Amino acid sequence: MTSKTVREQSILARLRQAGSAYLDVARSPSYFPLWLSQLVSNFGDTLHYIALVVLVYQLTGQGLAVAVLVAAEVVPVLLLGPVAGVVIDRFSRKAVLIASDLIRAGLVLSLLWPQGTWHAYLVAAGVAAGNTFFNPTVQAVIPALTTEEQRLAANSVAWSTGRLVQILASALAGGLIALVGTQVAFGLNAATFVVSALLLLRLAIPAHAGHVGEQAKRGLGRFLADAREGLRFARTDPFVSRLLLVQALASFAVGATAAMLVVLSERHLRLPPSGFAWLIGAIGVGALLGPFIPNTFARDYRSARWLFLPYVIRGVGDVLLAVVTPLPVALLLLFVYGLNTSTGMVVFNATVQGAIPDAVRGRVFTLLDVTWNAMRLLSLALGAVIVDWLGIRPLFWGGGTLLALAGVLGLLLLGGYDFRHEAAATRLSSAARRAA
Repeated sequence: MTSKTVREQSILARLRQAGSAYLDVARSPSYFPLWLSQLVSNFGDTLHYIALVVLVYQLTGQGLAVAVLVAAEVVPVLLLGPVAGVVIDRFSRKAVLIASDLIRAGLVLSLLWPQGTWHAYLVAAGVAAGNTFFNPTVQAVIPALTTEEQRLAANSVAWSTGRLVQILASALAGGLIALVGTQVAFGLNAATFVVSALLLLRLAIPAHAGHVGEQAKRGLGRFLADAREGLRFARTDPFVSRLLLVQALASFAVGATAAMLVVLSERHLRLPPSGFAWLIGAIGVGALLGPFIPNTFARDYRSARWLFLPYVIRGVGDVLLAVVTPLPVALLLLFVYGLNTSTGMVVFNATVQGAIPDAVRGRVFTLLDVTWNAMRLLSLALGAVIVDWLGIRPLFWGGGTLLALAGVLGLLLLGGYDFRHEAAATRLSSAARRAA
């Protein structure tokens, strides 16, 4: 048997092992309700997003109105992030998840009778506010529902199936809206929120470290003290403080380029409007397959290389996108873009979930969300100016270079870091002693 054959058999064995891990974690009684609720919700969210953009454009006829819609979805994250983090860490996380679903269902349902552009903006902001509570709570509860060995597979199966559902929902949305209008899409999304809430009722979440007695939950003073405690932990913890710096630079790098891909398609690659769909499709295929990479090839995914090398590779790819013009090469680069984005996302989530102590996990994840969205908003504003003054190619040159630098910075700052859960518990104890 040749060495090539041995390697091929080893890779096939690892792929089978990764597939088996996917099935095991998806069928896990503790994780299945959360996974299925996310899947149902992803389907509705995709329909909702496309329908909302169409509705705003129909009501105004202006592209600027769509840009304001993006701002309406970002601002609540910035304003409510610190509040949401404390709520997630101090109250029942199951209750937070269910309440977020039901409130969003009511908001979306109101769009069956749209009252104008202000109504669409208000619902967009309200749904984003619900997401600010829901999404970090999901990240906070996954470690309680999975073992250390299951965590990467749990994040991978959620990501891959979520992207598949988004692709299917995107394909359905265009025809559905063309045939019967946006209202049906909003109605379906409201229904998916309700179904998600019903599935979450079956979820058994163990009591977490921050979920303590009623007395500790009362009073504005205690609430503010919890918020300050979370910020203090993030500022003094060697992992979180450095990760925030890297994430801020990465978000600033990709915020504008991700939004301006449609402009690159038209002005640089000279594609018709349908050509943009080909680019998105290439990213989608890569995103579906990406999680298999760490599950198949990583002996231990909890390392700086698995976290930050995808930044470097995608950064180089963004620069090359602004250099090449043949469509097949662009599609290949965007396929790799999708691979790296999904690989980095599932490794990031699984690693951070295990590396952050449970008592502050909600506050850390909301702080990461706030940082990412703040820098994304700044990137979008600056990116629009760069495209108007200099063109689309300099934006991708600069954004790709910054993203590669963010990856290198992560490798330098956290190259030798211990991401294990035991180290996280030790860090929290040390932080508590310093605070005292």
